[in-house]
Amino acid sequence: AQVKAEHLWQAGSGKLGPTRWLELSKKINSIFQNDSNVNGVVVTHGTSSMEETAYWLNLTVKSQNPVVVTGTMRPPSAMGTDSDNNLLGSIILAGSQEAQGMGVTIMLNDEINAARDVTKQNSYRVQTFGSREVGLLGYVDSDLKPVFYRAPTRKHTYQTEFDVSNLDDLPKVYILYAYEGVDDLLARTLIDAKAPGIVLASMGPGAAGQALSEALVEARQKGANVVVTTRAGAGRIIRTSVYRENGMVAGDNLSPQKARILLQLALTRTQDTEEIQRM
Repeated sequence: AQVKAEHLWQAGSGKLGPTRWLELSKKINSIFQNDSNVNGVVVTHGTSSMEETAYWLNLTVKSQNPVVVTGTMRPPSAMGTDSDNNLLGSIILAGSQEAQGMGVTIMLNDEINAARDVTKQNSYRVQTFGSREVGLLGYVDSDLKPVFYRAPTRKHTYQTEFDVSNLDDLPKVYILYAYEGVDDLLARTLIDAKAPGIVLASMGPGAAGQALSEALVEARQKGANVVVTTRAGAGRIIRTSVYRENGMVAGDNLSPQKARILLQLALTRTQDTEEIQRM
């Protein structure tokens, strides 16, 4: 591989957000549009919010060329660092024909995971990233060849309807967490603030407690778009007749943090609940 490095910015996890996400997408799209010699892009990133940035890119990069997000669980100064191996594997993957049209991936620990499905599962272990019940896409092992065993089926990159080229900011979307004894204080705060979007990390298949559930119905009636997900970390939220009657969107098997990203992008296109559900 012939590698060209570019330093866009350096920021800790939790300090990126819409402005830098938009800048990153526009930069990658510009690279692919203006240089036909580029086969792929590797983004180095802190692991704490890596899955969010990867999913954002998965919805906003307009190319079949691979975009691979990678990082390290053990820094280069640590014994047994995984930084070199992860970077090498990511460069091989980004330059490969096998990864063409596969959407954005995360590459650590020799494992290829789809941006939509992957999540960080442990705060320290090098095998932290995984896709739980749907599984990884493949491997890059010591033969240095990407091997895929499945392909993403949901719309990604060049297939999506999202165009961020003229955006400078994104609609505000907030996440509420359900738990035993939760009240409606935070939901009422978001209603008063006229928040355009709310994602619920529910208990079980949509349970949130009486007070919070009623507040979310009121939020929807007052114009907020409400998406229901699960805090369980796996499994779907199905759009029941109750959700349909209340105008709420079922988040399928997206994590709360990824449902937030998709809702932010959806709100740049429409306010229609059925359209948002389709997306």
